[in-house]
Amino acid sequence: MPSKRNPSNPIEQLWNIARGALGSQTFEAAKDLIIGWLEGGGADEFGKDESLVEFLRPIFQFLYYNYFRVDAVGVGNVPAKGPAILVANHAGTLPYDGAMVHMAVFNEGKGHREVRFLVDDFAHDLPLLGTFIQRIGGIRASQQNAARLLAAGHLIVVFPEGVRGIGKTYDERYQLQRFGRGGFVKLAMRTKVPVVPVSIVGSEEVHPIIWKSMRLAKPLGVPFVPFTPTFPWLGPLGLVPLPSKWRIAFGRPIPFKRFRWTDADDEALVERMSGRITSEIQRMLDAALAKRKNVWV
Repeated sequence: MPSKRNPSNPIEQLWNIARGALGSQTFEAAKDLIIGWLEGGGADEFGKDESLVEFLRPIFQFLYYNYFRVDAVGVGNVPAKGPAILVANHAGTLPYDGAMVHMAVFNEGKGHREVRFLVDDFAHDLPLLGTFIQRIGGIRASQQNAARLLAAGHLIVVFPEGVRGIGKTYDERYQLQRFGRGGFVKLAMRTKVPVVPVSIVGSEEVHPIIWKSMRLAKPLGVPFVPFTPTFPWLGPLGLVPLPSKWRIAFGRPIPFKRFRWTDADDEALVERMSGRITSEIQRMLDAALAKRKNVWV
């Protein structure tokens, strides 16, 4: 008798394992749903799939309320309507901070507003993960994309530290890296929307980086490969974030209505405003850290 075909494709093997675990009918329904999400059939013009977000919301709620136990303060400083740019410190290796800022505004703010987050090119281009980030509301970081979101009345959160932020080693935690070239300031000047400074404490400890390798990262197409207390030593389990206690603070909005479009071309002015906002976020971080007695509770 001919033997049953043994699929050599790892993806096909995973499908077969899932089919056996779920049963054919449930598996086919789940498979169609996943493929639909990845193909973006129900996505908006920016790539977000609301059905996927709602499907995953209980997981993010668990992370927000039970795992990271987020304390959100000053959420009332986020405008209840209209566009705004939330500017936050960046850390955590993986983008939990963008998700938790979104959950804080959605859960604690008025009107269950959603926050769209801008992501670096390398994360956006990662196979599967980049598509997943886009489907849950992320969008490639660029002036054009951000301006489109603001023109449509969205709240957006930007992380000007970029890769330098998520690549901080543990001894550099909560020390703000240079805020790029002031792109968010130029955006605020040109769109005249307010900037809300945001400080996030807790994100530096979810994947504390002891060391990082650039050489190993190059063939993978990522900026660095992190070495943490759990990764790569525990394999895939090392990707599970540590349950640090989070505190997210939203500062008072900084208005930009008085600026003209041409002010965005004044590099000295842009640098001053960027420095002012950087200093405010660092002050907020220092204040929150001074009150924190323990990383975990």
